[in-house]
Amino acid sequence: MVVDEKGLPIILEEPPGKKAREYLKIDEDLISPSYARYYPLYVDKVEGNIVIDVDGNKYIDFNSGLLCLNIGKHDRVVKAIKQQAEKLIHYSITDFYYTEVLELAKILKNIIPIKDKLKFHYANSGTEANEAALKLARYYTGRQYLMGFIGSFHGRTYGSLSMTASKSVHREKFGPLLPSTVHVPYPYCYRCPFGKNFPDCNYFCLDFIEEWIFGKMVSPEEIAGIIFEPVLGEGGFVWPPDDFFKRLKKITGKHNILLIDDEVQAGIGRTGKWFAIEHYGIEPDIITIAKAIASGLPLGITVARDKIMKWAKGAHASTFGGNPLACVAAIETIKVIEEEKLLDRVSLLSKEILNRLNEMKERYEIIGDVRGKGFMIGVELVKNKKTKEYAMKEANDLIINCWKRGLLIITAGKSVIRIAPPLNLEEKFIEKGLDILEEELKKINNNVT
Repeated sequence: MVVDEKGLPIILEEPPGKKAREYLKIDEDLISPSYARYYPLYVDKVEGNIVIDVDGNKYIDFNSGLLCLNIGKHDRVVKAIKQQAEKLIHYSITDFYYTEVLELAKILKNIIPIKDKLKFHYANSGTEANEAALKLARYYTGRQYLMGFIGSFHGRTYGSLSMTASKSVHREKFGPLLPSTVHVPYPYCYRCPFGKNFPDCNYFCLDFIEEWIFGKMVSPEEIAGIIFEPVLGEGGFVWPPDDFFKRLKKITGKHNILLIDDEVQAGIGRTGKWFAIEHYGIEPDIITIAKAIASGLPLGITVARDKIMKWAKGAHASTFGGNPLACVAAIETIKVIEEEKLLDRVSLLSKEILNRLNEMKERYEIIGDVRGKGFMIGVELVKNKKTKEYAMKEANDLIINCWKRGLLIITAGKSVIRIAPPLNLEEKFIEKGLDILEEELKKINNNVT
């Protein structure tokens, strides 16, 4: 990793600089306005874990390219891509064969937390991986209904969008969406939709499924699968209570409902384990993977028990899915995480980060909640700790102020700050990033209080 002798961050010209402003004018003229950028960062390149904009400013990255760059731009991954490009770029596993998909599947089966024979389906993104999972659940069970959680994000194509329920703007004016779908509240204990407190609630959100959904809305015998994020990503970095998924699995097991684990954001080491569901000690039936698996190259994977993935030839496929370049990038990404022992590193360092953030919580009224595992930590900002009023403007001001000082950080949910650095970001840069965050938090906190 290339590091300037002066360290990071290095702001040569207050962003957005002159070149960035010029590109932004062109962007406004040519590019779809549907892209919701957090602030006008115009990236030129990434060196290791250092993000460099078109004006030469160098940033500490607490965003990991929207959780796609878990090991930054790693030299070993770049080398593997270059070597593969000389050999084979594309030939489509939809109609023919090549070995890269086999090599990746053999490596993945050793880290997938399902003790069973597995099958792998390749696509290009998280939403495509989830589309495949939803179709497979219906195909295998012969049932029509699908269940998801309010607060979850599963993608923007029509099937996955039908299960997405984190922001109304994602669904607005796109209806009608997929029929036969049901949503229930996610266990967001800091803001319980039922107005209860954990653990006194005794997991009322699960009782609600059995009594109110199964009892009054749709028979469990008609539900093919329940898709869930083991930790909400876009919805606010929300972590359920420890026994939630074990209890959910008892319910689904009783009714032969498939559990579909969306690990698009939380997977590939982000939480200190290969997959976030490992923190909860259950085995899902289907797992979806994307984002960080190929260090930024487009790759989505749907993994299912062999007995489930039994659909007919031509039932589902993807021309570019399992692209050889993306496959070798994924293979090398997994090897780097293993050989550099990054899971252990993340588990250790996250405790220090959480301790510091909780200390900030005690000092500043604006921090209502700190939650997370590994390098997937949410800091929820509120205007008042008692009322828990969302601090949306303050959260937006905070990420912009941090960006101008050289720290890349974004929000989730309504007013949650995401702490999601690359798994191999140097400790001194983590500490410096937290310094900048606290300094800017203090300013905003003083304005609020």
